[in-house]
Amino acid sequence: MFRRIMISVVAAGLLAMPALAADPTADEVVANNLKAHGGVDKMKAINTQKMSGSIELQPGLNAPIAIYQKRPDKLRFELTIQGKTIVQAYDGKTGWYINPLQGKTDASLMGEDQLKVTQEQADVDGPLVDYKAKGNSVELQGKDTVEGSDVYKLKVTLKDGTVRVFYIDPDSWLEIKEEDTRTIRGSERQDETTYGDYKEVGGLIYSFSQAQGDKGSQEKQKITIEKIEQNIPMDDAMFKMPASAAPAAAPKADDKKPETKKDEVKK
Repeated sequence: MFRRIMISVVAAGLLAMPALAADPTADEVVANNLKAHGGVDKMKAINTQKMSGSIELQPGLNAPIAIYQKRPDKLRFELTIQGKTIVQAYDGKTGWYINPLQGKTDASLMGEDQLKVTQEQADVDGPLVDYKAKGNSVELQGKDTVEGSDVYKLKVTLKDGTVRVFYIDPDSWLEIKEEDTRTIRGSERQDETTYGDYKEVGGLIYSFSQAQGDKGSQEKQKITIEKIEQNIPMDDAMFKMPASAAPAAAPKADDKKPETKKDEVKK
């Protein structure tokens, strides 16, 4: 009798408990994430944005970086090493770079693979804002764990086929980790980024600390953001590919040239 009473009491208690909350849908995870970052309205109010900080190239060697973004799809990245600045930029149509460490001071066009990555990064709002209009799709792949913490696993497939998987904390609704899969020079490549040190700037929440590298590798490049400036003046010219060195001026029609015999012309 005693055992039966206890079982009945436990059963009655379970029946009286509120129903467990169902897992959110993919769209609910997206909405919660965007809200946690400050909301879509505040995001879209940012016309220009500059991030300043540093990247750890190797232990003990840090290099300053600056990232400029301007709507609708303009991006400029600067990395300074030993007094020389590497530039990568996109003006909404053309992607280009300058790498003085390779002995080149003129701008060169980006390759197709690098251009795709740069176009993706040029999106000020990221892939989740208006994702359907951008041709992206999202899929909630259930729950997972990152360093012992439960997370939601959100798969985002971009219009160009790139797959980005976000591991989102169910309490803060912010990203803890991201894994990207894309095709580089015909081969599939996977890399991952961990996010941390979230701070508020102008009503929006940013990650001020990131570590990036190949998926599964212990070697990661650490990026530290020190300052974020919003809606500051930015000239469109800084995103445009600069013209190469001008060619030598063509001789004028009335300039006299020394006569050259046919058998003296080099072929």
